[in-house]
Amino acid sequence: MMIILVVIVAAIAALLIYAATRPDTFTVSRSMAISAGPEKIFPILNDFTAWPSWSPYEKMDPAMQRTLGTITKGKGATYAWEGNGKVGAGNMELTASNPSSLIAIDLNMLKPMKANNKVTFTLTPNGSETTVTWAMQGKSPFIGKLMGVVMNMDKMVGGQFDEGLGNLKRVVEGA
Repeated sequence: MMIILVVIVAAIAALLIYAATRPDTFTVSRSMAISAGPEKIFPILNDFTAWPSWSPYEKMDPAMQRTLGTITKGKGATYAWEGNGKVGAGNMELTASNPSSLIAIDLNMLKPMKANNKVTFTLTPNGSETTVTWAMQGKSPFIGKLMGVVMNMDKMVGGQFDEGLGNLKRVVEGA
């Protein structure tokens, strides 16, 4: 019995030590080529009122409560939400809006757990297409590192980014 207890304690200690060695920050990034110029894509990303047409998070909870600020597009635009366990609650503010090239957002998650992340959308023209890159960066506190041992943030959030970019592609190319 004592050997089993020692093995369990050693396994837990090893897990905690391993988690502590994980990086202090994370980055999730996905890109997709869209058959349109950046001037056609940028307004959809830059305006929070257009997000329901493409954002995967908008579809996860149709009953989600949304609150748009008095400014809905460009630098200073704000958006807050409160929804089910899949979308949680939080708010966003556009902190940079460089026409047809870059949008930066401060993303503050309040539920299911608190997090403050930076989100960017970068538009890179390439002939008749534009490569849109959706990236998120943030800090990984110890609990996040521990969860990262069993849940892969890149796969979890990256899949949602892939879905959103696919939706954006359909909206832009179908318009």
